[in-house]
Amino acid sequence: MLEYEAVLKRPEQLEASGRSVAMTDSFLDAFSLCIEPVHLHYLWRPQLRDPADEMVLETALNGRAAALVTLNSGDFTAAANFRLPVLTPGAFLQFLQEEKT
Repeated sequence: MLEYEAVLKRPEQLEASGRSVAMTDSFLDAFSLCIEPVHLHYLWRPQLRDPADEMVLETALNGRAAALVTLNSGDFTAAANFRLPVLTPGAFLQFLQEEKT
């Protein structure tokens, strides 16, 4: 959650989205009501090239995520070892749209 906040409040992100810091705070407040904290019980490290991504994979696995959604899908090839699909945001949105119909 803290990483979402840090990234969304970067000046270039605010400019690209056309949102203010206050709007971003409102979004994050609403988003925080939809999330479920995940406690990391198992440390699978090292699995990935980037040590900073290890917590993302561990959270997805411990949270029993149906998929990991990222623009950096190439960085999460090890997720296949755990049968965890890695989807781009576009592929995930397409999946959701297909699931609706």
